[in-house]
Amino acid sequence: MGFIKRNYGWIIVTILSILPMLILAKMIQVDWDNGLSLSLVENIGKGGRTTLDMMYHVSGEFAIRWLTAVLTCTPFFILFGVNNLFVRQAMGIAASIWSILHFVIFIVMEGFLETFTQVNYIAGFIAVLLLIPLLITSNRKSMKRLKTKWKKLQKYAYVIIILSLFHVALLEKTWIIYAVVVGIGFIIRIPEVKERLIALRLKRKK
Repeated sequence: MGFIKRNYGWIIVTILSILPMLILAKMIQVDWDNGLSLSLVENIGKGGRTTLDMMYHVSGEFAIRWLTAVLTCTPFFILFGVNNLFVRQAMGIAASIWSILHFVIFIVMEGFLETFTQVNYIAGFIAVLLLIPLLITSNRKSMKRLKTKWKKLQKYAYVIIILSLFHVALLEKTWIIYAVVVGIGFIIRIPEVKERLIALRLKRKK
């Protein structure tokens, strides 16, 4: 019980990030008759999309959602005074895994060389590359070992979300929602705005 109390936030994020995997699992058929073989379930895509294209779309949606969620942690702390570093780490891990999965599905669909044929693909590829070191260092041992360098490394998250929004902007209109959320978050981070919001929050508590 003590472990659950200390890590309840991390556990909740982990469950929320894994549950959508069930959507992708339904698109894969496992055959044990002639040894283990995997195949895609046909005609599961919506709007004329193939099953693989649907998997690509779903993984991309959850990748950008988790990336946006990570960037809202600091504004949430400024507004409400609630902060949990390890919940943010869990969100970062979820964002990284979904982004890498999204890229792997893209490679299966189009091939690796297709990555360099369009600007939005290149932006997405760079974002995934930057996510890898963040994923590897998203643990307590890395925090202690890297110390101040760890915080500097985590700042690449800002570059990643900008690249990701650019990637999505050239593909779908839904990017506006994420851009607005991230944009408000950046405004709240402005030192003058941040100080006023924190002062207002503390004043309300009195």
